[in-house]
Amino acid sequence: MEIAVLLEDVLVPVAFFAAVVLSLYFYFKTRHQEKMAMIEKGFEFKERNSRPFQALKTGVFFIGIALGLFFGYLMKQYTIIDEVISYFTMILLFGGISLVFNHYITKNLQSQQ
Repeated sequence: MEIAVLLEDVLVPVAFFAAVVLSLYFYFKTRHQEKMAMIEKGFEFKERNSRPFQALKTGVFFIGIALGLFFGYLMKQYTIIDEVISYFTMILLFGGISLVFNHYITKNLQSQQ
């Protein structure tokens, strides 16, 4: 019985990791083969950036999350609001504000281009 539990504790994570690695390997291998076939047939291949401001959005969002954690800590320390509620609400509030802020920044940058 202990061998089955040991195998389960070891085999499941190893199998999961192997499945993830093999999936990524075949995804990138197939993508590379498609690109090579397009080049061989004479198609002009351009890397397209479908999300030009993704790094900006991610950065602003994480800044909002950090501010939410900070203000959640302040609310926990200086008010009688429960710790879970203060962190949860501040993270959601500042995360949402950062996404709205990012929308206006992106809109402004796109209008300048």
